[in-house]
Amino acid sequence: MTTLITGGAGFIGSALALRLIASEKKVRILDNFSPQIHSKAELNHALKGHVELVVADIRDRDALKGALQGVTEIIHLAAETGTGQSMYEIDRYFNVNVQGTAVLLDLLQNDQCAQSLKSIVVASSRAVYGEGAYECSIHGVQYPTERTAEKMSQGAFDPVCAHCGLKLTLLPTSESAPFMPMSFYGLTKQVQEQAVLLYAKTRGINGFGLRYQNVYGPGQSLKNPYTGILAVFSNLARQNLDIDIYEDGLESRDFVYIDDIVDATVKSVSYAENFVGPLNVGSGVAVDVRHVAEEIKSYFASNSNIKVTGAYRMGDIRHNVADISQISNLLGFDPQVQFKEGLKNFLDWASEHEAVDGSGYLKSVTELASRGLMRNS
Repeated sequence: MTTLITGGAGFIGSALALRLIASEKKVRILDNFSPQIHSKAELNHALKGHVELVVADIRDRDALKGALQGVTEIIHLAAETGTGQSMYEIDRYFNVNVQGTAVLLDLLQNDQCAQSLKSIVVASSRAVYGEGAYECSIHGVQYPTERTAEKMSQGAFDPVCAHCGLKLTLLPTSESAPFMPMSFYGLTKQVQEQAVLLYAKTRGINGFGLRYQNVYGPGQSLKNPYTGILAVFSNLARQNLDIDIYEDGLESRDFVYIDDIVDATVKSVSYAENFVGPLNVGSGVAVDVRHVAEEIKSYFASNSNIKVTGAYRMGDIRHNVADISQISNLLGFDPQVQFKEGLKNFLDWASEHEAVDGSGYLKSVTELASRGLMRNS
């Protein structure tokens, strides 16, 4: 039983590999060690000598063909991540996420690779929903379209009813919500997910599109300024630099701890019954961004100034919280780590690593602003 993890040297992949090794599975990792994510091109030290490593890009057909030999399970994580960067690195995001997945599926379909394949899991994203589910007290459940620059420039950040203009109430978003991605990243994840699930259905094997919410925890990249506000805020707080918060600071996210992500993914790839479809993987709890910044500042006893700037990024959503009832019913998934505990675990770990200077973060903000994707209210 060999499990291939594409993108397996990254944050989620490394944690998954460790869990699978502990259960005595044979693990093969394919990763290109992207400099934006990895400080150096080497495996987590705990994985060395315990996994087979293929250093290659997911689009490298020959390398991927070799990596697929004898594989019985695939966990497909290889992708470019980050909504903001995707709004201008459009070709790169489609090339890696969509074309890379196409190469994988084409090899599986046409080159007699992984003939004993029983299950394929793809890391999808809550970004496929866009804003997701809300409710109007008069007109019921709605799935708002993207917020306009005109409204946000006036400080009106909350989605409103399309019929009466009343402020909407956030609801947990279920898998039945329509696809409404509001970033090119979200669109590429939608295509990835649908392609993998179509392949699984056609071949008659299990296929899971795991719609991860905002994943965090020890081991995540502290140097990638395009993803992970916990990493960005912790770097700034440790250097007593200003922590700029977009909009009014009340925007919220469903933060899900890495151990819970691993648990859900292992349960999926090992599922003994038959299933093809998407599943939300989250905590089911929304936490606002200002609260996150305040907790991080407090932990480090930082002198950072938390600045609620009113600035906003095109392609961002206002809130998200996952309905996790389906994965709970199907797999018995029950998130174990609450945000307060998980955040402490992350910050304890981050404290053991040198803070990354703010130049990368400032560069990412400048890139967005120069393209009209970061604006001030």
